Amino acid sequence: MAAIPPLCDFGWKALDANLMGADGQRHSILAQAGQRGLVVAFICNHCPYVRAVIQRIVCDASDLKKLGVGFVAINANDAAAYPADSFENMQLFSRENAFPFHYLHDADQMVARAYGAVCTPDFFGFNADAELQYRGRLDGSRKQEATADLRRDLFEAMQQVALSGQGPREQLASVGCSIKWRENV
Repeated sequence: MAAIPPLCDFGWKALDANLMGADGQRHSILAQAGQRGLVVAFICNHCPYVRAVIQRIVCDASDLKKLGVGFVAINANDAAAYPADSFENMQLFSRENAFPFHYLHDADQMVARAYGAVCTPDFFGFNADAELQYRGRLDGSRKQEATADLRRDLFEAMQQVALSGQGPREQLASVGCSIKWRENV
């Protein structure tokens, strides 16, 4: 089922946590920031929205790194109910797609709840002061193949953040599969 997150709550401060990465090491979310900002992306392994755009996410993360913007991805889905989103499958998914960023496991879903994550993919773009400046979509493709002239919403917004510290005032919400919350939490 598709879910749509709210738009940007400008200035909201990024939260830190140490989570297990697909590389088998624990990583701080905020330690992934570059000198000019950080993108925190909530993704998973099985979502058709994520699978359709994962190579564009990888490309944007690499291009943003060149601008001094760090990138980290977090999987918070309930792996007991959705085995495709297990830690082992995270490791496989990150290797298969040659992630140039850490892919972290939010096993207790506390980080996703603290951020107010709604769907996969869900992007949070912070400036150098860890203030939220972007909460929008990757691009307009959703689950379709991207055309060559497709506007790169996330990249362009974070490029603006890297240069000015401020995100665009007009943003379009991401759309994706709802986060798979554990029951009885």
